[in-house]
Amino acid sequence: MDILKLLLDQVENQDALKQLSKTVGAKPEQVKKLAEDGLPTLLAAMSKNASTEKGAASLNKALNQHQDDNTDDVLGFLKGVDLKEGGKILNHILGDKTANVENKLAASSGLNKIQVDTLLTQFAPLLLAQLGKQKKQVDVKEGNLVAGLGSLLGQTNSKDLMGLATKFLDSDGDGDIMDDLGKTLGNFFKK
Repeated sequence: MDILKLLLDQVENQDALKQLSKTVGAKPEQVKKLAEDGLPTLLAAMSKNASTEKGAASLNKALNQHQDDNTDDVLGFLKGVDLKEGGKILNHILGDKTANVENKLAASSGLNKIQVDTLLTQFAPLLLAQLGKQKKQVDVKEGNLVAGLGSLLGQTNSKDLMGLATKFLDSDGDGDIMDDLGKTLGNFFKK
């Protein structure tokens, strides 16, 4: 299953777009653009973070904690998101790149940084819940988490996903996100 397509379908549903737009006082097309750029960026950052043993263990723990979250009613899920918890998840995913990523996403979507932050703090728990649910269904083990994430993300999106990740995560503009994300791996999903 292509988790990115599933997430985008859920978030870009007309009712969800209306609710999210109302939440941050934005136009639905701005929220849609943020979802199209932001969700792949978060997925790519998670995948990159999970490429180390420590990062994979942390992500595995987080996915296990969220695997039974009910995402069948996405509107209800989004309404019930604890923004403080969502902010923690977002910061664990992006680390010290959070502000830079949010600024770039704001520029690409036409939203302001506060609107982007609010929406991403809602998207991050939804992302963990959906990945946790898919991980449980296909029984991906921690040692195989990176390969499992690759299959959950959908192989057809991998080049586009990394292109978006580079665009939004590469803070020093060198075309390589490894040096930018390397600093965040030690803190990934610590609680």
